[in-house]
Amino acid sequence: MSDVAYLVIREGSKWTDVFRLVPGQVITIGRAPTNQIVIKDERCSRSHAEVFMSEGRWVIRDLESRNGTVVGNQLIKTDWPLQSGDVIRIGRSQLVFVKHLSDAFPETGTIPGREPVLDTPQASEKAPSESDEEVLGEYEPTTITHRRNRTRLLESENREELSLEEAGRAAARLCRLAFELGKAPTAVRMAELTLEALFEMTAVDGGAVLLVPRDFVGNPTGSDLHVVASKTTSQWPYHRVSNFLASTVLREGEAVLARNVLDDSAIGSRDSRGEIHATSVICAPVRQGKRALGVIHLYSTDTSRGPSPEDLEFTLAAADTLAVALANLNRQEELAENLTQVKTENVQLRERLGVHSELIGRSEAIRKINEEIARAAASKATVLIRGESGVGKELVARAVHYSSPRRSGPFVCINCAALSEELLASELFGHEKGAFTGAYERKIGKFELAHQGTLMLDEIGEMSPSIQAKFLRVLEGHPFERVGGSKPIKVDVRVIAATNRDLEQEVAAGRFRRDLFFRLRVLEIVVPPLRKRIEDIPELAYYFLNKFREETGRKIKGFTTQAMERLTSYRWPGNVRELKNVIERAVVLCRGDYIDVDDLLLSTLPTTGDTAEALIQERGYRPCSLEELERAHILATLRHTNWNKSRTAQILGIERSTLERKIRRYGLDELGKKQTPH
Repeated sequence: MSDVAYLVIREGSKWTDVFRLVPGQVITIGRAPTNQIVIKDERCSRSHAEVFMSEGRWVIRDLESRNGTVVGNQLIKTDWPLQSGDVIRIGRSQLVFVKHLSDAFPETGTIPGREPVLDTPQASEKAPSESDEEVLGEYEPTTITHRRNRTRLLESENREELSLEEAGRAAARLCRLAFELGKAPTAVRMAELTLEALFEMTAVDGGAVLLVPRDFVGNPTGSDLHVVASKTTSQWPYHRVSNFLASTVLREGEAVLARNVLDDSAIGSRDSRGEIHATSVICAPVRQGKRALGVIHLYSTDTSRGPSPEDLEFTLAAADTLAVALANLNRQEELAENLTQVKTENVQLRERLGVHSELIGRSEAIRKINEEIARAAASKATVLIRGESGVGKELVARAVHYSSPRRSGPFVCINCAALSEELLASELFGHEKGAFTGAYERKIGKFELAHQGTLMLDEIGEMSPSIQAKFLRVLEGHPFERVGGSKPIKVDVRVIAATNRDLEQEVAAGRFRRDLFFRLRVLEIVVPPLRKRIEDIPELAYYFLNKFREETGRKIKGFTTQAMERLTSYRWPGNVRELKNVIERAVVLCRGDYIDVDDLLLSTLPTTGDTAEALIQERGYRPCSLEELERAHILATLRHTNWNKSRTAQILGIERSTLERKIRRYGLDELGKKQTPH
């Protein structure tokens, strides 16, 4: 006698489901959707009872349910052996235990009011008895008829089970698919090629490839899947696989074939309007080892044509082939990202090898800066470096980094003034592939590149308010997300900011966030302009002379006395950067053994400040009132600009109307008329 038995379920006035009981399986009954037999009844507990075979007999056990389990008229308290014909009552539902289905329906041999059934997840391969086949033959139930963990098409030892013609045709198509996938540039194209092969080789008219994100961590469920590509040849658009079926396939790693799907939301046989349009469904996992990458979902809406077990074999083989291609693509993208990062690190290393950690100069100002660098290096606090353009703020930042415990980490520098708001956000925080037009691949941002190192933000005063807000959150220790991404990223970075702007004035004008200003100004290093440390000019001049003499091979011995006097008396509006460029040009153009005054190309641009001091140094001191000094300076600036009043007002930092008023006040109109020809 067969050990296979059945539970016939009755809810209300009609029989609804038939479940086959197979030895070795434990069938759970309850209200929760995780049970094999789900009873939608408030009187039924979430995990109510279970049925299993013990010592050759089928037994039911109550799982400490709230309202209890009744067999016949007996409320059971312990394991209860079942006999054919026993009626189990759970809430308002009844389950009849029988050894043969004809015992449950002796009069007609059919199942009155029969609704489709989703069989238990692990269907037995043992065939029912002849009487059972007669009953089931009247109405074939909806069931997961086939499950496959591995496809025979990719296993040489089991391939003989298929006919030579079927195996040869399937193998040829799989081989062609593998070549096509190897040349596909994206996951979307791979999914499209896979669907083309499946629609060609299987009896389906709808389907899709659904994948989890590449950086997904954990065990995915159906809700984590994204439709990468879909296809349909029926009158209905593609209908997404149900989360229940997708989650089951992902969890168990088995491909399933469900046929005769007439009304089953667990399989996903209805569209968004509730219209039935799927009669058979295939769902196969896309796996890389034990890791689930996604699923392939296929279905048929043609009642006269549906997928076969051979179609299930081909689908599983195609899924495994797609998984290999996706794994290779992911590896290529990871290698490309790593290569980009290595290139960036190599650039940083080359820059690091060329860095001179000591500032050039012996002035008191340089001595104080070195002391401040030493104090800042020992701390993890944010540093704000202030000074005019060209004074060497980046050199100070590098000195802080390479004197700190983070010296073995990367030093990353970015100029905030050189990029637009969108590009600056992408450079700082990175972006995902496809985040915006031109984002052809994922990019690692400067914050990630500077992990466990130092990030220098030059010209921080140029940063837009929206970027300032996001930047402040990162400074406060909050994680950030790449542009177009959703994964939080947390980094360990020390920030050094530099600016030539008056940030206090920017805060007062509302162009710079007050809270960010105070967060940046934990430690402050002010680098004075070159004109404030004249004693450093000769040392810097000879340093740059030696540098460019080695690069060019010139045999220049030094500077004439007049040339050095000119260098030390010049105001250097471009500071050390300008001095470097002047010496480089002089080395190239010098025709003698010494650089002379004629070899020095100095500008007439005014400096950022100290205008009155400049006039005093150039003309020598003489007692005069502030009005006389202002009149002389305005006149000198007008002559410098060829009496361009707009340019003069810009240099003086005043409105043109104010300049016009001062010109009239100091009687400069007549001088202007004589200077400017009609």
